[in-house]
Amino acid sequence: MNKSSNQPQNKVFMWGYQILLLTVVLFLLFNFLFRNEKIAYVDSAKILNEYKGTLEAKKAYEVKAKVWQSNMDTLTNDVKAAIQKYERSIATMSKTEQDLSRQLIQSKQKQLSDYQRGIQENAKQEDGKLTQAVVSQINAFLTNYGKTHNYKLILIANQLGTIAYARDGLDITAKVIEEINDEYVKGKK
Repeated sequence: MNKSSNQPQNKVFMWGYQILLLTVVLFLLFNFLFRNEKIAYVDSAKILNEYKGTLEAKKAYEVKAKVWQSNMDTLTNDVKAAIQKYERSIATMSKTEQDLSRQLIQSKQKQLSDYQRGIQENAKQEDGKLTQAVVSQINAFLTNYGKTHNYKLILIANQLGTIAYARDGLDITAKVIEEINDEYVKGKK
């Protein structure tokens, strides 16, 4: 009688033991698989504005833009001077001299116009190259940063609102800016 009364208790005990064991295994498995699943985001506009590489690229672009503007100013002044010379001496010029002066002015205006168009295209291309270089540097840094700090995913937030909500502590922008600038300064030495 003792054996038969212990059998239901043993079955309940074994069944409870199996449930407990399964729960512990599932907990450990879940904990093992998801314990280091770090996800964060960075504010792309903030990084672009505060990254020292961006600031240097902007300075380099501004130097080129000043040269372009200086050349444009010179050409503009040449056109103005030719027009003023023409207007001052039109009364004393022959018909042939007037025609040649007008042609010279038109030639200088066309040269200025062509230069302006060329500069606009060149400026667009140069800006695109500099921007792409900076973005490539930032992307390479973020890839390395994610691997080094064991992130599963780093998202990019921008002004278009790609992240509607994020819990406090997920924005790593300030840390990224600090580290990317430190790395950039070390690379310059």
